[in-house]
Order: sequence, then C-alpha cells, then structure tokens
Amino acid sequence: MTNLAENGKPIESVWDFPRPPAIERVEWRITVIHQGEHIVDAPWAYRILETSQPPAYYLSPDFVSFDHLRPSAHSTYCEWKGPASYADVVTAQGVTSNAAWTYPATSPAYTAAAGFWAFYAQTLDECRVDDELVVSNPGSFYGGWVTANVVGPVKGAPGTLHW
Repeated sequence: MTNLAENGKPIESVWDFPRPPAIERVEWRITVIHQGEHIVDAPWAYRILETSQPPAYYLSPDFVSFDHLRPSAHSTYCEWKGPASYADVVTAQGVTSNAAWTYPATSPAYTAAAGFWAFYAQTLDECRVDDELVVSNPGSFYGGWVTANVVGPVKGAPGTLHW
C-alpha cells in the first residue's frame, strides 16, 4: 500500500530519485504569483526528479505570462540538460533578478522540456502545486519545490553541495 501525504500524493524520498535525473509529466495545476501578478497558471507540467533534490517543475510557454519576463544575461550549464538561459520576473512593484530559467535546447533525454520555464520559489511570493503552497529548496543553487509528499534531507543548504 502506498503511503499518502496530507496533499493526497504518494510520499517520495529525494534519495529515491534517479541519477541521471528522470523527467515525467504530471497533471497537476502549477501556479506562480509574485507581487500580486499572475506569472504562471498551468494545468500540467514536466517535473525533473534528481537524487537529493526536490522536483523542479517545467512549464509550457503557453501558460507563462511573458509580459512579466525579461531576458537576463545570466546563464548556467547543467551536466544533464545542457545550457540554461535566465529571465527576470518584472512586476509593477519591481524586478526579481534571475527568477526563471529555461533550456532552449536540451540533451536528448530532456527534449520534452526544451523551451519550458522553471521558477525559483526562493525568490517569488507564491509557487503552488495544485493548491499547496510549496516550500523552496534550501539555498539558492537548486530550484526544487518541496511539497508535503517530498521528504529529504534535501541538497542545497550550506554544507550540502558536496553530498
């Protein structure tokens, strides 16, 4: 029998997630609101599951309000997915730097999420999976979202980068 968390989803340990990461589609509503502005409202997403990290959710551009994204000069490289481009989230109240990222082109295993957008819960006011407000991944390197069904310990806090 599968144990369910209070959000009704199966309990998942980040230590059971694979390396290299897995990608899966979920039929969960994903929303991002920042400074009162709706940035994302998606009826489904891809999530990337990597050992020691909470899932990162990748959202189709069809569900992202590009009026609130401004390309950034920041970039990174993921050993699994490839080069990432970033965007600032812009609202009437201000700019939140490098709060979103995308992989315009990915390695073959992750092409389903190429061009999709992910968001840092660490820097944005409200990120939700279904109606659950997520807790951000500790630290600022990883962009995972912790929900009631995701258990750790998770990588990202000071002293954990070399686990």
